[in-house]
Amino acid sequence: MFKTRELKAFDAYMKLGGVKLAAEQMDTSQPMVSRLLSSLEAKAGFELFQRKRNRLAPTAEAFRFHQTVAHHLAGLRNLELEANAIASGQVGHLVIAAQPIFCDTFLLDALVKFRKNHPQATVQIADVGMAEMLRMISEQRCDLAFGITLNAEAFGGDALSLAHCEAQCILPKGHALGDMDEIPLPRLRKELFIDLAQGSPLRRRIDHMMETIQVHRTIVAELRTVHSIVRLVERGEGIAIIDPTAHQLLDPERVTVHRLIPAINWDIARFIPHERPLSTVGQAFAEAVAHEIDSLKRAGVVS
Repeated sequence: MFKTRELKAFDAYMKLGGVKLAAEQMDTSQPMVSRLLSSLEAKAGFELFQRKRNRLAPTAEAFRFHQTVAHHLAGLRNLELEANAIASGQVGHLVIAAQPIFCDTFLLDALVKFRKNHPQATVQIADVGMAEMLRMISEQRCDLAFGITLNAEAFGGDALSLAHCEAQCILPKGHALGDMDEIPLPRLRKELFIDLAQGSPLRRRIDHMMETIQVHRTIVAELRTVHSIVRLVERGEGIAIIDPTAHQLLDPERVTVHRLIPAINWDIARFIPHERPLSTVGQAFAEAVAHEIDSLKRAGVVS
């Protein structure tokens, strides 16, 4: 079996044309290089050098063999570079599953921060509903997932609660209830609602709360994303109950934001598929997200 050090000595000799220069490049002695070359020749099974007057002259077979050796060593160098890059989190590909509201808000800032420190890594963010996100987790089609949970328990993966959220009510600027800091839910009985499509965890939570206090809502539009809901409220088409992280999407000149009584609460959770530990680059992305969540906490958006 050839040893890498023997191959490196042979490569250095063939490129530099002498034992002395090869020894200097390898930072070793000339006798050591000579021994390495003799050992490689014995293992090769054919003559690599002709010895004339204490000098080595490569054979035709040596030149041919060197092409393969050089290619092999280049592969080893690439292997070392790749290993170092993976170890330092500089390369890799991540698939992130997340609910739409997070794709429109803090995940964007986390991605920018992550890319500054890991420019060679690639990230695919899948904008999905909760049901599809859970399927991606259970089928291990994602490295990380971020979703709304009502109790922060694991659904098909290991969950970590990142923050506590409280729903907010947004009204078009100039709405009759706009002067109230806190709006009792029964006061919304006669309002027109712009709502998330059915199946959303937040939609289910709101429906359950309204049914509990026997408030029938008039829903005039159902949309997939909070971004679209905000735009309709700004146009005066109705009111909405939204995730607090959507504060980045709001135009304070066109909407007002209010707390609700009683509060509607849930957690933001990070999911990792079972038996699929995070890579170094995955851990780096998770840290970038945690940093953005901390910023939201300092701003009082979540707790």
